[in-house]
Amino acid sequence: MSTNINNNGLPNIDDLQNLANELFKALPNEFPKEISLSPDKAEHPRAVKIAETILHAGNSDQFGHIPAVSPSSVPPAPPAFSGFGASPSVSNYGNTGASALYPNAGAGFNPQNRNSSSGVEENHDLNMNNPHNGFYDSNLKNGNSPQLNEESLFSVFSLNHQYLPFQAENSSFEIELQAALASVDTQFKKREEFPLNGNETANSYYFLDQNPFAFDKRSTDLIVGNSFDHKEIQLFKGHYFDASLVKKDFPILRETVNGKPLVWFDNAATTQKPQSVIDRIAYFYEHENSNIHRAAHELAARASDAYEAAREKVKAFLNAGSVNEIVFVRGATEGINLVASTWGEQNLNSGDEIIVSNLEHHANIVPWKRLADKKGLKLRVIPVDDDGQILLDEYAKLLTSKTRLVAFTQVSNALGTVTPAKKIVEMAHAAGAKVLIDGAQSVSHMKVDVQHLNPDWLVFSGHKLFGPTGIGALYGKEDLLNEMQPYQSGGNMIQDVTFEEIKYHKAPNRFEAGTGNIADAIGLGAAIDYVTKLGIEAIGQYEHYLLEYATRLLKEIPGVRLIGTAKDKASVLSFNLQGYSNDQVGQALNKEGVAVRTGHHCAQPILRRMGVETTVRPSLAFYNTTEDVDTFIKTIWELKKVRF
Repeated sequence: MSTNINNNGLPNIDDLQNLANELFKALPNEFPKEISLSPDKAEHPRAVKIAETILHAGNSDQFGHIPAVSPSSVPPAPPAFSGFGASPSVSNYGNTGASALYPNAGAGFNPQNRNSSSGVEENHDLNMNNPHNGFYDSNLKNGNSPQLNEESLFSVFSLNHQYLPFQAENSSFEIELQAALASVDTQFKKREEFPLNGNETANSYYFLDQNPFAFDKRSTDLIVGNSFDHKEIQLFKGHYFDASLVKKDFPILRETVNGKPLVWFDNAATTQKPQSVIDRIAYFYEHENSNIHRAAHELAARASDAYEAAREKVKAFLNAGSVNEIVFVRGATEGINLVASTWGEQNLNSGDEIIVSNLEHHANIVPWKRLADKKGLKLRVIPVDDDGQILLDEYAKLLTSKTRLVAFTQVSNALGTVTPAKKIVEMAHAAGAKVLIDGAQSVSHMKVDVQHLNPDWLVFSGHKLFGPTGIGALYGKEDLLNEMQPYQSGGNMIQDVTFEEIKYHKAPNRFEAGTGNIADAIGLGAAIDYVTKLGIEAIGQYEHYLLEYATRLLKEIPGVRLIGTAKDKASVLSFNLQGYSNDQVGQALNKEGVAVRTGHHCAQPILRRMGVETTVRPSLAFYNTTEDVDTFIKTIWELKKVRF
């Protein structure tokens, strides 16, 4: 079917109406089967939404009209849209699912014709028909953004409607928080159930009828019910981040545990993965699988381009000065061990001192303690106050001419404390020491800019950044990396080998011996794409709201002791509940589908400093909601009532 253009340059409304009706005949039963675009008739609300979208899209393409769509090109209705889109391996509909971030993702993708050049890639939306990366990447040799596929029906609806689950507007955080808290019955004597997304049904095409700027239905209703005027409501909602919508991008969050919806509060241990990351890894193995850098065939070129593009993404994410400063490793732990085994072995001698903080994960203690024991070094510790905050005055006293290295975490995995990283680095450099930052717990919550912080090294793990396990990155200043001896030996890290002499590559290749974790490095790049598209500042803003919300409710429960109450925290609550072991609390939460970590969290020194051996540790991410928090709080209240 084609649409005629009227004298005024707009599409013929009858043609548009017929076009829409062809679509509705193929949609699930809850959708209207016929609509009118006449403004004077009462319509099904979804029909009105789609009609308005079609009319607005009329001016969206480069010619000022709607692309022609024939009835035969209308795809069969999928059973449901959930998350980023069903994996091609489990659904014939392929990757046309929408999400909070990509309502037009994969438009035109047909898994039965994987070599088709059709598909939409708008801004940086996922396009699995184009090899190498899930998003347009200017670093790729063939990284041209594809043109709009005029046969793609969903691209018609999506043009100029790039919904995002947040809008960066300034508003009063305290007003928002108080409004949300006011709606909570903290004693849970009466509990009102709120649906995740208004009128959504199991087969709902939520990206067509949902306002992604609303934080959740409860808060929206609360504001509308109060005496805010229209301007204040819009400002308030503009600040919101709709985690319920974002959650749809993470397929594992549709799991149930003990018959209850999964609430993933173990994000400090590992984060869940969006469908875009899962699809990107699967695409690599289906279309690009090859070793890298050492072959002349097509798949080697695809794999090498994708792998090096992922390195570019890490560079941009950290604002490093060069891709040569990014080394792929298995995770933060291997990155720390690499520095200890290379620079540490080369440069530290008996009597030299290493400073770490009392907040450190074991991974940033044990390598340095082993090196100290081996070489006669002294390990000194920056103390913290009773809230878990670094004592900078005491740190200053530890810095001497013998200090050769300061290694510290930017965010504590056990307490959530955010350390004054830039100040710590500046003070260490003033004393002539090198600095390593453990960024494993920070990169998913805040902007980490290595040129601003100016460490000598920084490490992080991909699986804590919504990427795969077994991959991470070491940032190091390029000149410093080139001075360090190789960590492991083998292929890929050498320029020339004879039985008399070995010449090594410069960084980063000299530290990537053998076949690396190619697929997961590419998956890490896809995870960075996802986080970047959402916006790390928006993520941090939302998580700060959620942490404050959870903290205030948890404090109201008698017998709860919060462990770590620093003023500047990131998405971690550690606590004990009087009358219960931590395992009992964790098991009770698990019965309600809530996953938390119990134990010492590989951070025994800081927990002992706080007077405990173990804690219960809920840790939050941007796909968690106030409803998730309510489920958690309700369970703790019920435990309290049973015992006391």
